[in-house]
Amino acid sequence: MPDIVTPAGTVRVLTREEAFTELAARINVLAARGTASVGLSGGSTPKSFYAWAVQTKALSAAAIERIDWHVSDERCVPLTSDDSNFGHASRGMLDALGVPAARRFPWPVELAPPAAAAAYDAAWSQHSPSKAFDLCILGLGDDAHIASLWPKCPLIGQKDKPRFTATEWPGRGWRLTITEAGLAQCAAVVVLVSGAAKAAALGSIANGPLDPTLFPGQVLRAHASRVTWLADQEAASLL
Repeated sequence: MPDIVTPAGTVRVLTREEAFTELAARINVLAARGTASVGLSGGSTPKSFYAWAVQTKALSAAAIERIDWHVSDERCVPLTSDDSNFGHASRGMLDALGVPAARRFPWPVELAPPAAAAAYDAAWSQHSPSKAFDLCILGLGDDAHIASLWPKCPLIGQKDKPRFTATEWPGRGWRLTITEAGLAQCAAVVVLVSGAAKAAALGSIANGPLDPTLFPGQVLRAHASRVTWLADQEAASLL
């Protein structure tokens, strides 16, 4: 199926295998150029990608040696917790691939949430004052949230915020997340979307009336030229 160009970026309609293959290829291209940073995401689809990447050996030796691995948002739990996004990345992929500790950059979740976010953002400011991730990988919630920017999140619309911050998600506790300011500084954003349950959210983000407070994924419209949605046929059915 041809790519679908939308106000929120280009949607590529692919099978899961095709989407994972493209994502791995993007990471390998970055690594071939030199050291680069990748922000991973939480959720079931990234977990499937981790297992696939290990099984297929799709990531190059250069990717293992040169990519700095992060997560775009995180729960305030220990890395050993089943709720930890970076913990899942470590156990599901980084450990199995032998990624060295020096290439792993989890959020400092041992600190209180505001302090953890401030420390992470300060480390980024020292390392990379004007750029966030070379590749930011996101998922999409069926309520149209991305990272930890949820419907009616007070961070939405505050483009002068730090690139990374802490926020308390009602009913879900504290989260550490990339912000709109951080997304604006990512060289590329890839959003993995699968399943019919995500179709309404993707349709609203891509083509619905602009209201990012209700459809947070619409904040990506400001960066559409750098955003690619890797969606299966069910998720793309309303485009």
